[in-house]
Amino acid sequence: MIFIVAILIAVIAFAAFLNLKKTHRKQEMAFTGLVAFGALVVAVAQIFTVVPAGMVGVVDFFGNVSDNTLKSGVNLVNPLAKVVKFNIKTQEIKEEMNVPSKEGLPIQLEISLLYKLNPDKANEIYKTVGPNYTQIILIPQFRSVVRGVTAKYEAKALYTASREKLATEITQELDSLVGPRGIVIERAPMRQIILPPKLTQSITEKLQAEQESQRMTFVLKKEKQEAERKRIEAEGIRDFQRIVSEGINTNLLKWKGIEATEKLANSPNTKVVVIGSGKDGLPIILGNN
Repeated sequence: MIFIVAILIAVIAFAAFLNLKKTHRKQEMAFTGLVAFGALVVAVAQIFTVVPAGMVGVVDFFGNVSDNTLKSGVNLVNPLAKVVKFNIKTQEIKEEMNVPSKEGLPIQLEISLLYKLNPDKANEIYKTVGPNYTQIILIPQFRSVVRGVTAKYEAKALYTASREKLATEITQELDSLVGPRGIVIERAPMRQIILPPKLTQSITEKLQAEQESQRMTFVLKKEKQEAERKRIEAEGIRDFQRIVSEGINTNLLKWKGIEATEKLANSPNTKVVVIGSGKDGLPIILGNN
């Protein structure tokens, strides 16, 4: 539309310029010439369109949608065509909803959805749904999938370790529904899960009891290990004493006595060494300094 208007203005201004030229009215000629030039620039500018980064353009020429999408940057297009721009960046939807658990208990759920548009399917989305595809397709399907998946899990499972499993299942199921249409589902992270107060209290108490039971199991195991260590230590001491007692005999004691006598005799501090006259002949030392 702008292109057509600009062309009409340029043609009219140029025609007026030619008529004024015959009458030599220079001031009016300059004005009409400037208008014609400006309108021509505007018309030429409509041949080019700029697609911002992170977006693609779909060309609609009077209902005939091009199969090729325009990439980011400057693109040459039919000036009579309409270019509809689609965001292909990762986007987020935040939802707060009440969903049922497997037991039928109401659960308040705060969940996000990270998604983006497949640039190669932007023209299909435009032809079959339109630019408002998020409200028409994605959000209703997202809510339906979340309620369907949470109904498979017990409330206590949603409160504990099954949260990641739940998020993964929602992502996969939703992607199977909207993926073929050109919507890529990245993640569905859980922000918060709020259970009924009494159920939350009972789950917390159960978890505390399980942790206490695990702690007692650890303490008992530690005590058993300590008892085993002491038993092994006692056996080692007993075996050592048995080996030592078996290794000491009369000949060993006599030999040790001879070694002691020799060391005493060679010691500079010893003045007199008297060899005992007893059975073992052990030395008696006199006159130490």
